[in-house]
Amino acid sequence: MASSSLSKPDPRRKPPSTGTRVSVLVPLPFPGPLDYLAPMPLEPGDLVTVPLGRRETVGCVWETDRTLPADFALPVGREVPLARLRPVAGKLDVRPLPQSLRRFIDWVAAYTLTPPGLVLAMATRIHLKDAPKPALGWVRTEMPEGDLRITPARRSVLNFASSVPMTTAELGSQSGASAAVIRGLATAGLLREAVIAVAAPFATPDPSHGAPKLSEEQAEVAQELCGPVEAGRFQVTLLEGVTGSGKTEVYFEAVAACLAKGKQVLVLLPEIALSAQWTDRFIRRFGAEPAIWHSDLGAKRRRETWRAVAEGSARVVVGARSALFLPFADLGLVVVDEEHESAFKQEEGVMYHGRDMAVVRARLADAPAILVSATPSLETLANVESGRYRHELLTARHGGATLPDVSLVDMRADPPERGLFLSPKLCTAIDETLEKGEQAMLFLNRRGYAPLTLCRACGHRMQCPNCSAWLVEHRARGLLTCHHCGHTERIPKDCPECHAENSLVPIGPGIERITEEAKLRFPEAKLLVMSSDTLGSPAATAEAVRKISDGEVNLIIGTQIVAKGWHFPKLTLVGVVDADLGLGGGDLRAAERTVQLLHQVAGRAGRAEHRGRVLLQSYVGEHPVMTALVSNDFQTFMEQEAEQRRPSFWPPYGRLAALIVSAPSAEAADALAREIALSAPEREGVQVLGPAPAPLAVLRGRHRRRLLLRTMRGIAVQPILRQWLGDIKPTGGAKVDIDIDPISFL
Repeated sequence: MASSSLSKPDPRRKPPSTGTRVSVLVPLPFPGPLDYLAPMPLEPGDLVTVPLGRRETVGCVWETDRTLPADFALPVGREVPLARLRPVAGKLDVRPLPQSLRRFIDWVAAYTLTPPGLVLAMATRIHLKDAPKPALGWVRTEMPEGDLRITPARRSVLNFASSVPMTTAELGSQSGASAAVIRGLATAGLLREAVIAVAAPFATPDPSHGAPKLSEEQAEVAQELCGPVEAGRFQVTLLEGVTGSGKTEVYFEAVAACLAKGKQVLVLLPEIALSAQWTDRFIRRFGAEPAIWHSDLGAKRRRETWRAVAEGSARVVVGARSALFLPFADLGLVVVDEEHESAFKQEEGVMYHGRDMAVVRARLADAPAILVSATPSLETLANVESGRYRHELLTARHGGATLPDVSLVDMRADPPERGLFLSPKLCTAIDETLEKGEQAMLFLNRRGYAPLTLCRACGHRMQCPNCSAWLVEHRARGLLTCHHCGHTERIPKDCPECHAENSLVPIGPGIERITEEAKLRFPEAKLLVMSSDTLGSPAATAEAVRKISDGEVNLIIGTQIVAKGWHFPKLTLVGVVDADLGLGGGDLRAAERTVQLLHQVAGRAGRAEHRGRVLLQSYVGEHPVMTALVSNDFQTFMEQEAEQRRPSFWPPYGRLAALIVSAPSAEAADALAREIALSAPEREGVQVLGPAPAPLAVLRGRHRRRLLLRTMRGIAVQPILRQWLGDIKPTGGAKVDIDIDPISFL
């Protein structure tokens, strides 16, 4: 790809006065596109290089008549006279961004109150100007040998050379000749350079390959999912099914229908770690690998994938939420797997929810969307209830497997030994499971060795110097770590406050501490730990999954990564070390998240011929979350949760927007928060809560205050926020971040 089709202009020369005005969106926080002079024909979507100050940047030619809902209207700047415009430097040799993607960028920017250039940056965050250099090789010409002296080495090269290009290394290896001999033949005209044809980076999946034998229920649901795909119309369907019901195989039929129509598919997963087992299942079904998109890809692979998506040769893309911004040539289906997962929410930079924006992406491409979960979010269930989404349900586990038995371990009546965290009842169940040659899993959603370290002499707590958060002990590395800003320090021998010797003690269990206890209690067990600290890459996760699937381990200890959609046929017992974790803190969705997480964890047990068991260690067995899990009545729990939120217009029955004020000092943060609060809107159906210190009142050295805007469902928050904050001008390093539809309240 050439970096530019034109030479760069001399900045000392006056720009030409002839040409056409063109709007170019650049990946920077301007309120809208900038005007340039186009000395060549350009169309919306073309990627160009443009001068910006003293440098050049890549931008995209943008529409001047963007159509958005009135509530989301973007600001329009003043028109610069034609004579003052600087010219576009060049047009990139790359396919234009499709109209559906450009509309999506505008929509996300308007909805999230983000400068559209920052959203564009997510779609072009690859080195577009780095043209892939064609691979060159040597072919034999028709020129006669003439008077050229043909040595044995030259004869060998000519014998191996043909009309199929071979690199210098390949030709030298086969002929035994040196590179100098090859270059000499080229100089004599007996060899010439030719471009080596490069195979497409992604094979085409075959929709008829490995078609599964579905149950009657699965086949009926698959047919319903395929209907909108074959008709090519936008429709959102919730695919709900108990854990192990074969939801993936069922929506694969919709993927096959989309491939049969020659269109592209986007599948979103909440975690990169899930891609390994998902990809294996995809290959078995379609005979080829999908394109994968996530932050761990190397720069070269990202460029290849981006181009293949733009050209349409990458037919199926599976990726994290950022895959929404790929330039699909002909998008025909969007699937969001584990749609309830909070990992789909991006909480820094452009704050958006991947699930919700996936629905928008599908609508703008006129493609169906499928949301998949065993424990759907209340937002999705509310859309089903209102008739906006269709609902398909799988009620039975695949292959005749039954749901696991879930029971509580009352930690008040059956406590562990002093200083330990595994109850006798749970330990006995693990012993029985391992004796039968089956696998057991211990789940604790807490990294490290202990969440808190304090001095037993003076009570001093080890806290992060940059955040209002405790430091987490990671004993294996000998470090105390802040999981919010990344600060680390060595574990001190003495208390830094009172200097008492050997007085620091860990409080509470982390996964490392449970592993330590399990090694002592089950010395013969073959342990494997699954957490973000031990699985640093998709390859490491794939290897861990292989060991579990092949039976090389029989006791798995993990954080929330083990709650994902894994299929481990030999796993029959799941023990939740602290089922109460996550219920506190006053979070609006605390109970919903806990029941979803623990239901997903429980669903790992008994997915094959042996019935599974789940033991929940809890001190609050009477809590509605525990009642729902033991009775396996997710529906009743969600109905009760809805009834609690509906009267006060909490989401999904109202709208929320969070304002996060941050500043270098507490005084500056308080002053700006008070200024914002004093100008808060006053109208029916609108309420402003705060300001108040954020639960994480200091984060990365910045002091934080929060305000919450709540409105009734029919009132859009975007125009209210624009009017409210229009005259607020933060100074002294203070700033205001806006989070539409917040998930976290930290």
